[in-house]
Amino acid sequence: MSQGSQIHVLAAVRLSTIAQYRENLSKDSQLKVTLVTSEAEAREKLADSQTRTDVFVVDNGLGGVFELIKELRQTYPRLLILLVDEDADFGMPGHADEVSVEPFEHDDLLKRIKRLSEERSLQTLRADALPPVRSFAKSLRRAGAGQSKQQAAVEAIKELGYDYVAFYSVLPTTPPELALGAQVGPNSLTSMAPQKQDYEHSLVGWVCQNGQSRIVGPDDEPNHPFIKQQRFGAGVCVPVGTTLRFGVIFACREQTNAITQQNVMMLELVSAQLASALAKQSRS
Repeated sequence: MSQGSQIHVLAAVRLSTIAQYRENLSKDSQLKVTLVTSEAEAREKLADSQTRTDVFVVDNGLGGVFELIKELRQTYPRLLILLVDEDADFGMPGHADEVSVEPFEHDDLLKRIKRLSEERSLQTLRADALPPVRSFAKSLRRAGAGQSKQQAAVEAIKELGYDYVAFYSVLPTTPPELALGAQVGPNSLTSMAPQKQDYEHSLVGWVCQNGQSRIVGPDDEPNHPFIKQQRFGAGVCVPVGTTLRFGVIFACREQTNAITQQNVMMLELVSAQLASALAKQSRS
């Protein structure tokens, strides 16, 4: 996240403290804050394809937050999670990225949100120089126009250890549709891959609208037929493009729980390279 760009924060806090959070987090105009007072409301906001969330702040006082954090870490692997635990004697974030024990002292919570976002930005910049990303950038430059670049992307991702990879492009219809543009994997599956995915109710539609990467297993919703039918144990979906969405990359592995946060970051870097190439192509 670049310096000065807006940070979308969702904070799940106790009703008795909501005024404190609102006052503290409104001090910085870079933050766009949504406050909720229950786990159910938080889940609803995170699942909303129209709502962007960069940082999720959760108050330990709501109860059951460690199980919630564990679940969110798997479902939304690139979501930054900040736990507020005022009763803790020291910071032990567990599955959270950060913990604040004195959220309103010296703007501690605000500063931690900003630092987490800046660290994520630096992490992405460093990873952008990794050999697989540089190699993919070269293959994109060699690829021809249109579908050739999409095919180069899915083939490069398969080389990262995935068993099936597809690119769904956004069609400018009303409502929009997502059409299969390129794929690579076993012939028995490529021949039966769904050619279109529903924009409103499918996994790829959710990711395209929301702009948030997502990992799924067979029991998750929304989903892709290949995961729902247990042809693969784990799937991941990442958006291609930010302000202008070109489509979505969907990738699978046979084993369950075989896709990590680091795997997702690498896919996001590849998708960013593809989005840049497609944007240049559309302008030429």
